[in-house]
Amino acid sequence: MLDQSAQNSSVRTSGPLSGFRIVEFAGIGPGPFACMMLADMGAEIVTLDRVGARKNMKSVAGRGRKVVELDLKDKAAIAEVLDLLANADALVEGFRPGVMERLGLGPDVVLARNPKLVYGRMTGWGQQGPLANAAGHDINYISITGALAAIGTKEAPVPPLNLVGDFGGGALYLVVGVLAALLEASRSGKGQVVDAAMCDGAASLMSFFFDMTTLGRWTEGRNENFLDGGAHFYGVYECACGHFVSIGSIEPQFYALLREHAGLTDADFDAQMDRKAWPALKEKLKTVFKSKTREDWCKIMEGTDICFAPVLTMSEATEHPHMVARNVFVERHGVKQPAPAPRFSRTPSAVREPEVAEIGAVTKAWKAER
Repeated sequence: MLDQSAQNSSVRTSGPLSGFRIVEFAGIGPGPFACMMLADMGAEIVTLDRVGARKNMKSVAGRGRKVVELDLKDKAAIAEVLDLLANADALVEGFRPGVMERLGLGPDVVLARNPKLVYGRMTGWGQQGPLANAAGHDINYISITGALAAIGTKEAPVPPLNLVGDFGGGALYLVVGVLAALLEASRSGKGQVVDAAMCDGAASLMSFFFDMTTLGRWTEGRNENFLDGGAHFYGVYECACGHFVSIGSIEPQFYALLREHAGLTDADFDAQMDRKAWPALKEKLKTVFKSKTREDWCKIMEGTDICFAPVLTMSEATEHPHMVARNVFVERHGVKQPAPAPRFSRTPSAVREPEVAEIGAVTKAWKAER
């Protein structure tokens, strides 16, 4: 478990990525989130932002960076950036395809200066393809993967926040790609481009469901399958207080516990895996859960093998006993925020403060440390 003091420390800890240097070109969404994770794990990250950007130094996703403001339309600034990149291990950018090339910072130019550099590119549609240069957002990127069509009510798909595209299919795949390329570069001495596209990552996240479809255990339709709200034993139910609880009693032994603790003696509940019975059983369960408050159900079910949890808001989540015991959230500048994840036993990650820096000073320091 991460030590609370280590998580809140602004002093750079070892971290598994300590000693790695990454240059981030300021953006929004998945790029900054990916760099937050890399910074939490100890990488030294310099964020290049536009002049006058006035970076929010309290930003959760912006923590742990050195922030440098400069004008990328200035040729002198581009020369400084190239000097900085010559001593970096990786670069992360999230512009549309072709923007970095037009700035004179494309992969060919940068890798010629630093052949070992890992060049991470974060986009929605990818570097090539008919849609590569079109504008888009998370909801569009997951629309063409099959993911959005599978999430929601019978009537219509429902956007799953921007977790599936931006952060799951985007940022996390970028982090994995950059780390894999850094590992390979340490052996080969050669860098490469990592083309991380949200549509690629979101499609990859659907692998399990493609598998289930092939096996005949998944149908293309919402609220018809055991993980999409179709089954009565896997879903969300409203309580007497207006709050909600979730159950995921898939396995027979867990389902048996659900029946025991919820008093489901009706023989109709014997037909757990009968899809035709699911709608009627769901209606019966709605009535059962509406009979007690969320607090009541937590006393009855939480901590059992029913696979149960209360549905909490973000502010409630920070106070849940399990999350408190594991220090899942930390406070910084009066703002509760998620602590670094995952956890490392020997080289713990840490929340570090961002700082304003000058590009020349950073370049000088990086050259001296090489």
